[in-house]
Amino acid sequence: MRFGRVIAWAPLFLAAAAVVWLWPGGGLDALGAWARDGQREAQTVLARTLRALRQGDAGALWGLMSVCFLYGVFHAAGPGHGKLLIGGYGLGRRIAALRLAALALVSSLAQSATAVLLVLAGIGALQWTRTQVTGLADRELSLLSYVAVALVGCWLAVRGLRGLAAAGQGGQALHDHDHDHDHDHDHDHDHVGAARRGHTHAHAHTHDDACGCGHAHGPTPAQAEQVRSLRDAVVLVAAIAVRPCTGALFVLIIAWRMDIMGAGIAGTFAMGLGTAAITVATALAAAWLRRSSVDRLGALLPDPVRAARLMALTECAAGAVIAAAALSLALRLV
Repeated sequence: MRFGRVIAWAPLFLAAAAVVWLWPGGGLDALGAWARDGQREAQTVLARTLRALRQGDAGALWGLMSVCFLYGVFHAAGPGHGKLLIGGYGLGRRIAALRLAALALVSSLAQSATAVLLVLAGIGALQWTRTQVTGLADRELSLLSYVAVALVGCWLAVRGLRGLAAAGQGGQALHDHDHDHDHDHDHDHDHVGAARRGHTHAHAHTHDDACGCGHAHGPTPAQAEQVRSLRDAVVLVAAIAVRPCTGALFVLIIAWRMDIMGAGIAGTFAMGLGTAAITVATALAAAWLRRSSVDRLGALLPDPVRAARLMALTECAAGAVIAAAALSLALRLV
């Protein structure tokens, strides 16, 4: 049992070491510099490929798709809100790895869609300049996105605190029940009778709900969970997608000027797939870390109350880290 706990704690220690290296250790700045260098080189190749495509080079379209995909990889490798939110959410909440990966993919493609809409609305409808469009994305939309991510982090932290309070109440109720059981054993028959009457009443109520009237008398637990999952998904995708990729705007604006907007849109979504390659990997890593550490530790704990407290504390800590990191990125723009 003790060895199992050591194994379960190991991924969390590795994750903590990675966080220390990324923030206080300066790893985040080094990673960001590497990503920016790669993006600058990719932008040069992108401009050259778009010119070749405009001149009728048949193979330039596939070259554009490849370079856009690689640009998306470089873009996602640097510090960003998408990986922070997806990874933190996957660690803080128990969610299937494939579902979290699907959220990462959808959010990356939604970023591409935001870039397309921004260029079509800004340059096409409002006659904005390139500087106005990119300035809006780099300042106002970036700040809005970081604040949205920070709010999601606070929301997760508050939800974790509520779960912690509920776990505490559950532990007190369990303690009170054990105390009453030890000192008031004479009432056992009354409790059993009440439980049986409650079961009979619940059975009758269930039968009444299935009255054949064709109306639902209330949401089932599964339906309520689906609503919460859908709400979480919408919030996560919206917080990530509100800030489009600068490289996508670069491709779209040049494509608009060269009158090859269709190729620009295709390249933008190829860039989204490149971004998704990193965010999906982050999602899978977060789900694995959750399953191999937090869930395993919860299974090793001696009672369900302690397990519930561990889950709530994990969600609270993940939300706090997301909020703190997002606010630190937002402060760089102020």
